[in-house]
Amino acid sequence: MKTLALAAVAAASLVASAAHADTFSGPSIGVQGGWEENSVDNTKTATGPTALDAKGDTGTLGIFAGYDYKLTPKVVVGAQAELNFPITAHFGDGVTTIDPKRSIDLSLRTGYLVDAKTLAYVRAGYSNVRESTAIPSLATYVSGSQNGWLLGAGVERAVTDHVTGRIEYRYTDLSEGQGKWDRHQVLAGVAYHF
Repeated sequence: MKTLALAAVAAASLVASAAHADTFSGPSIGVQGGWEENSVDNTKTATGPTALDAKGDTGTLGIFAGYDYKLTPKVVVGAQAELNFPITAHFGDGVTTIDPKRSIDLSLRTGYLVDAKTLAYVRAGYSNVRESTAIPSLATYVSGSQNGWLLGAGVERAVTDHVTGRIEYRYTDLSEGQGKWDRHQVLAGVAYHF
């Protein structure tokens, strides 16, 4: 009887550890940071249409939460919500200045497990950037939001059963159909998977 009980406990332990070893399935939280470039040309801003043609580079830091689901042993789908903050983001032409404040990104991803620890994926979704536009010569300072869509691709690698590291390139179009407002990002992140 004791042998049977020990065997049952051992089997339950193996099942539980196998469930925890599946890194790319279930909820996760993480932090990310990297490089960001915003480039505008005759786009609409919080002040309305602008003739501004400028770009600016900055660092960015953020947090995210996601959920992944394995459709097959090799295919993973997931959803992610994130909040990112540019470090020093204002840029302009001396007449008009744009200052992106924060970005809320909501996206879906589809990935392929290259091996048990490496996920290559593509991402698509929605982005909302809170920004301030200033035209000091007209004493105009206005805050607003830009909405857009994003596309990205990356690789995520398991470091342990619960911790992964990743690197991703992302393109976002925030022009709202008028002129150009492009954002390019290269982000590195660390996630904890529950």
